[in-house]
Amino acid sequence: MSWLRALKESARSGMKVERNRLEPLLALRAAAGLAIVIGGGLVLLGPGAAASSAFGAFQAAIATFQRSWRPRPVLALVSGLTLAVSTFVGYLVGSSHTAAFLALLALWAFLSGMAWAAGPTAGIIASSNVAIMLVTVTLPTSVAQAAGHAALIAAGGVVQAALIVLFPVRRWGAQRDALADALAAEADYARRLRHDPEAPFDPEPLMTARAAATVTPRQARRRPAELHGARGLAERIRPVLASLADPAVGAPAAGPARHRVRELLSAASTVLDAAAHAIRHGEPVRLPGPALAVLTSPDTADLLEGPALRAARRLAALLEDVTETAAPGSGRTADPAESKLRPTLPALVPLVLRAVRAELRPASPVFRHAVRVSVVAPVGSVIGYALPFGHAYWAPMASVMVMRPDFSQTYSRAVARFGGTLLGVAAATGIVQLAQPGVYLSGALAVISAGLMYALLRTGYAVSQVFVSAYVVFLLGMGGTRWDQTVPDRVGLTLVGGLLAMIGYALYPAWETPRLRTRLADWLTANGQYAAAVLRQYADPAGAHRPDVRRALLAARDARVDWQEALARAAGEPVRHRGLSRAAADAAGDALAELGRTAMLLEAHLPDQEHPPVPAAAELAEALQASTEAGAKAVRERRVPEWEGLRAVLAEWDGVEMPESPLLHNGAELLLDCLDEVSEALRP
Repeated sequence: MSWLRALKESARSGMKVERNRLEPLLALRAAAGLAIVIGGGLVLLGPGAAASSAFGAFQAAIATFQRSWRPRPVLALVSGLTLAVSTFVGYLVGSSHTAAFLALLALWAFLSGMAWAAGPTAGIIASSNVAIMLVTVTLPTSVAQAAGHAALIAAGGVVQAALIVLFPVRRWGAQRDALADALAAEADYARRLRHDPEAPFDPEPLMTARAAATVTPRQARRRPAELHGARGLAERIRPVLASLADPAVGAPAAGPARHRVRELLSAASTVLDAAAHAIRHGEPVRLPGPALAVLTSPDTADLLEGPALRAARRLAALLEDVTETAAPGSGRTADPAESKLRPTLPALVPLVLRAVRAELRPASPVFRHAVRVSVVAPVGSVIGYALPFGHAYWAPMASVMVMRPDFSQTYSRAVARFGGTLLGVAAATGIVQLAQPGVYLSGALAVISAGLMYALLRTGYAVSQVFVSAYVVFLLGMGGTRWDQTVPDRVGLTLVGGLLAMIGYALYPAWETPRLRTRLADWLTANGQYAAAVLRQYADPAGAHRPDVRRALLAARDARVDWQEALARAAGEPVRHRGLSRAAADAAGDALAELGRTAMLLEAHLPDQEHPPVPAAAELAEALQASTEAGAKAVRERRVPEWEGLRAVLAEWDGVEMPESPLLHNGAELLLDCLDEVSEALRP
């Protein structure tokens, strides 16, 4: 993609407005917290203190809207406390020495950039705190005032956290939605399998549900019973659905058996949709009679046989477990000892430090982002001081807020921030000129602007910036700053900050395109390990370790998501493919997705511990893992992978009678076909 086209796509993406489900009650609660802080500050301490505390409450509320499975009060408290500390330290350093403040800003910006190693939520909160700190350090005029302002900022976070505790909105709503989305995705998968037995399935809803099911010890004691266990059942249903529909291991492609399979898949989708609705809304499960009749019909045993019949019976049992689990007040209890526990904040510190240490390398996108933001922020401050504007902090603040570890987000956010700022400042300026608001009316307008921003936060960055800009204009107007002192400064310096962010990425990029082969090789290795773990279960059913299959499956999913995210980022980068064209990447990705699906089909029919072992499966597993690891090395070295070792083992299978021979042999042939498709996709 050329630079001109990449810039056009980034601009279009940045100004895009998305239709998304609004959450007015959450926005109202956040705005109410802001109103309490601003109103109390105006009455008790005056406009300056009110503005300072308002920044703390404003940022704490934004932190609670980030996608995180931690308790929302914790996010508000952490955001308010870290912003308070940053403000106090920033004032102490910057009140007397500008150079020292620039050095501190560079350090703060670098640390906020490295916070992305701990995840997007930590990165966004850290970046926002640095940006707002640039404003709040200008409000105090003495060390005592700086301490007071820091305390007020922390108090703003406490107010938001207290409102979340006192006025909860839809408890466990995010976890309910994640689990319901996973079940709904399974239902959609069952419907698509009726018409396409090899339909693909994106495991992202299951991965999201798994992340939502990981709770803190306190959450584990309070979690509703219907949110405990259904995700594991959904994980087990997926391979059963696939194996029932696939003609290679299930029912024939045509005839009465195929008709019964379609009926079973339709009934399964109905039951899964009903369970998803019940979990999402906390209601009893309402199952239609026809679906239950199909699942329990004795005619199934007459129409299906072998693996297809086993899959049908297992599907009916799993769906029954899902409906029992999803029923509120069913008598089930969630045992905290059986929950996947998320580390507490103190226990999280060494994990974050290890993640940051792992990213301290020149090739890391997180490290490059940290370096960029640590250079651009001080440079923006120097330029802001040099230009004939006031409020020099707006240039570095814009840079810090728009910079992200990848190209597309940085450039699209830069365009969106300038466009949103221009519209927001223009609208707020018109209101100020017409209404001439006083202190209290300015505070009310600031709260209204913030409330609209909270409500529309997920519709697009440009939309949120319209109301953020209006909020800042009204808030500074509350403190006595005239609109004509803020409008040209904010617009001009926001443009400067956005341009600096874009130039910084262009000069020190972290392109994803050259790493596509590495991402593809990682996915190939993970899929090979998953398939090999499944085959080892057939080789030794009595001594099988099912957690090995589970760990390998999760690793394969993570590798797939990394590949998909890398491919999406690379699609918008203004660089050549460097050895892996888009067509080759798509074809190889489709082949690896089919490889994972074939391994899943084999997993659906894992033998019981009493089943006789299949020794040849161990040899196949070793050959498959060795071949995929060697193939991954070839992919990284820009060679076409070959699978001769696996092909030789399969050749020895021909004519050998083994238990489960048709299922294993067909599955092994499908695995080799998928690997051959990978080679064809990468062949020049």
